[in-house]
Amino acid sequence: MKRNLFHSVLQKEIERIDHSHTAKRGEKIIEGFTDDPSPRAIIKKKRYLIFNSNDYLGLRFESALRKGEENASQTFGTGPGAVRFISGTFKVYKDLEKALATFHKREDAMIFSSAFAANLAVLFCMIKGQSKDSLVSGDTLVVSDSLNHRSIIDGIRIANLPKEQRLIYKHLDYANLKEIIVSNTARYKRVLIVTDGIFSMLGEYVNLDKIRKIIETHESKYEEGVHLVVDDSHGVASLGANGQGVEEVTRAKADILVGTMGKGFGADGGYVVADKIVIDYLRESAASYIYSNSISPGVAGAALSAVNLVKSSKGKKLLRKSKDNIKLFKQLMKKAGFQFAADSIHPIQPVWIGDTKKTKALTEDLFKEGILVTNINYPVVPQGKDEIRVQISASHEVKDIEYFVKVITKSGKKLAII
Repeated sequence: MKRNLFHSVLQKEIERIDHSHTAKRGEKIIEGFTDDPSPRAIIKKKRYLIFNSNDYLGLRFESALRKGEENASQTFGTGPGAVRFISGTFKVYKDLEKALATFHKREDAMIFSSAFAANLAVLFCMIKGQSKDSLVSGDTLVVSDSLNHRSIIDGIRIANLPKEQRLIYKHLDYANLKEIIVSNTARYKRVLIVTDGIFSMLGEYVNLDKIRKIIETHESKYEEGVHLVVDDSHGVASLGANGQGVEEVTRAKADILVGTMGKGFGADGGYVVADKIVIDYLRESAASYIYSNSISPGVAGAALSAVNLVKSSKGKKLLRKSKDNIKLFKQLMKKAGFQFAADSIHPIQPVWIGDTKKTKALTEDLFKEGILVTNINYPVVPQGKDEIRVQISASHEVKDIEYFVKVITKSGKKLAII
């Protein structure tokens, strides 16, 4: 049968992926969590310290979030029923959007099923209109950082622009970004600069202030200006004294900010904050918002509780603890002789190993000693840049970090890494 021939092609592709050591389908099955101050994951009845989670403040186990989820589910049910323009909008969604807009000091916000869906929608709609009748032209130059997240890459791809209209600047190279903006003056109606806030493999952050200065100098040369879109999914609720991410750290703002409630906020779903006119346009144009269900009411209730918690004194205390934990981790790891792939102030701490086999072996050693951590290998990163991506949480206790360093040091010496 023809179908069997295609299945054989799929089998060969699976084997190719397995051979490249980038397979992802063999994930570990977590059966639950302990009730320790720093909860352990339970896998085959064994307890594991978690050093590979985006839950940077430990909020997914907070009682306030669970109560918010339960109350919203009791009031609105377990699911949205249909998309919002058909069945109506639950009050909890509007409350959450208002809270997010206030948190980020914006006029308005809208929530999506995920930050991935938000990026697809924002980029497509800002690059060109949603329909052939749209007054928004596709006369846009898109300039993207070379290490941007896959959701940004795909958002640009689906707009189907010619190659000369979708350019890439060298990672965090603001001189290169400026050169591209200057060299394309008057060729397009508008420019869309797109960047991650925190780059998830290295924990580096973008300097929004430098980009804003480039925009201020050159946007008058484009009929419809230069617009900055930032996906700060890893930065929000993890970076800055108030948890407002790269905008707070760099003291500069994006025109459109994409975030997630599924990392530092400890819940799920994505969102966008911007001027009201932009949000109104997206509500009328974003396919992944109009034609896709929202997050469940319970998740929205949990996320709303999370935003309120991060703004509170308890939230600020957790942010300070996160910062202290990161400092301690870096000090102990450097003292042990490890090197970092980047100097990150973020909970993402990339420990440079440089060898694919050793990186994998190190991860396996840590797992045997009750620690979950993720190895990042070629071709996800360039050859020789293999790393262990350690993610520090405010829920970690000093003894947890000390134990991690003790175990990785023993393994690192055995594997001749340090």
